[in-house]
Amino acid sequence: MKEKVSLKFLALAGVLALGMLNQNELSAQIKNQPYSYQLSQKMNDVLYSPHTRLHTSSKPFLFTDELLAKFDSIKTNQPVASDNWFMRKIFNEHLIEVEKDDYTFYADLLPDMIIGKDMMGDKRRTWMNSRGFQAGVTVGDKFTFYTSATENQAVFPEYLSDYIDDRKVIPGEGNTKHQSNNKKDWMNATASLTYDFSKHFQATVAYDKNFIGDGYRSLLLSDFSSNYTHLKFTGTIGNVQYTSVWAYMNDPTNKRSNAFGETERYGDGKKWGVFQYVDYNATNRFSIGFFQAITWANRDAAGTRGFDFTYINPVMFLRPVESNNSTSPDKMFLGLNTKYKVLKNITAYGQFLLGEFTAKEFFAGKGYVHNKWGAQFGVRGYDIFDVKNLNFLVEYNTARPYTYAHFDSGSNYSNNAEPLAHPLGANFREVVGIANYAWKRFDFSAQLNYNEKGLDLEDGSNMGGDIFQSYRTFANMYGNHIGQGIKSQVVYADAKAAYVLNPKYNLRFELGYSQRYQKIQYETPLTHKSGVFSIGLRSSFRSLYSDF
Repeated sequence: MKEKVSLKFLALAGVLALGMLNQNELSAQIKNQPYSYQLSQKMNDVLYSPHTRLHTSSKPFLFTDELLAKFDSIKTNQPVASDNWFMRKIFNEHLIEVEKDDYTFYADLLPDMIIGKDMMGDKRRTWMNSRGFQAGVTVGDKFTFYTSATENQAVFPEYLSDYIDDRKVIPGEGNTKHQSNNKKDWMNATASLTYDFSKHFQATVAYDKNFIGDGYRSLLLSDFSSNYTHLKFTGTIGNVQYTSVWAYMNDPTNKRSNAFGETERYGDGKKWGVFQYVDYNATNRFSIGFFQAITWANRDAAGTRGFDFTYINPVMFLRPVESNNSTSPDKMFLGLNTKYKVLKNITAYGQFLLGEFTAKEFFAGKGYVHNKWGAQFGVRGYDIFDVKNLNFLVEYNTARPYTYAHFDSGSNYSNNAEPLAHPLGANFREVVGIANYAWKRFDFSAQLNYNEKGLDLEDGSNMGGDIFQSYRTFANMYGNHIGQGIKSQVVYADAKAAYVLNPKYNLRFELGYSQRYQKIQYETPLTHKSGVFSIGLRSSFRSLYSDF
């Protein structure tokens, strides 16, 4: 479905950016682009070097200084020497590329065509056909603008198709049209316009995503859900960076029950969010950051509310963490994010998220339902065994039952029918391992995930894994634990090899294999298997998540 708000925003941002081309500034010194793990991990030797003191956990990055130099080096990797215009456009340059003293402009077509076969599931033929474009503008050393859009059709493996049919959304991409023969049809658009007031302060208006953390997943704010319209301020003073985001999001799941127990839709399918993060680089090796998030429905049962101007204040800790008897219609979290560069090329990192909190019950260890938290521990490294561009990440994630839910589903921690944090929602444990290696224009990656999640009982009892249910429907006040309910176990493995034709927009030939095995411990155990070989001509750095 083509969201009107995203298209209007896209057009407005484009007009603003192009209208600035008449300004006279010095050479461009800033750039931006949507966040992707695939791209950012190639910058590990700058981001996580003990010789740098960069703020690494608030993404997408605004590329400046040494990070801009690394970004540009990736985009010009192993240029193919040729005077032929066609060869340069295929292997080295943007399709349209203009570089002047006071501005730059580029534009590319983004083909993304994949064909595959599920060898273990229902033997379906999988494929994706995407056509799109990207464009970027910089004006002097103050403005940077990026936009992209794709029109997509695809047939996914059965487990993904079932997920899409349930949520009516492509993971991380947007709403889908349901067509025959398992085919899905959707559009995705992104736009981001940043003004750099000074080296201390930037403002961004965007239809995009945000990510807080140093890992592959984030329990605070991730890039898993669809794009949303937001305004972001970023300020840096010394070794402290402050980020404040005000977001306007979709909420197609917002339903309530009236006095007669009948379901009515008081919501208008929209919600708001405020996300604030302060990051302190204590030394070149150690950093610690504090996070706060508040979400609420755009329209309450009385048909009013809208944006709450109480939250326009960019100062953190607007109010304390909710207690179990809170009647606030808003969902609120506090979080901690930290990292330590243990060795010259090894970094340990972690997160802790706290929702509702009752100290006495928290330390009693009785499984109290209203003590809600999540935790992450991970290690990542680059140039392992002194092999240039060999990177790895190992990560553990977990969240207690009911953590991201709210008594009002319109205020839960979600956007467009998907979690704003971890893809599994709550009531899970997960281990992720990823290795990446780049040699000249060849890219290789391997990934292995294992997760355990507690599903609702067959009689419908809410065991805390579904963040879209009201937590007031919990099954037990005490005795709750991670993984409670019907046990689901998933093993996911993925391997890819690619040759990058043009690093400017990651145009590549890619060969891949992904395998997923799920076992659900019903009285009669149920298993789902998928094993997809695929080959394609792909482009862009967008993240299409299927590893859950």
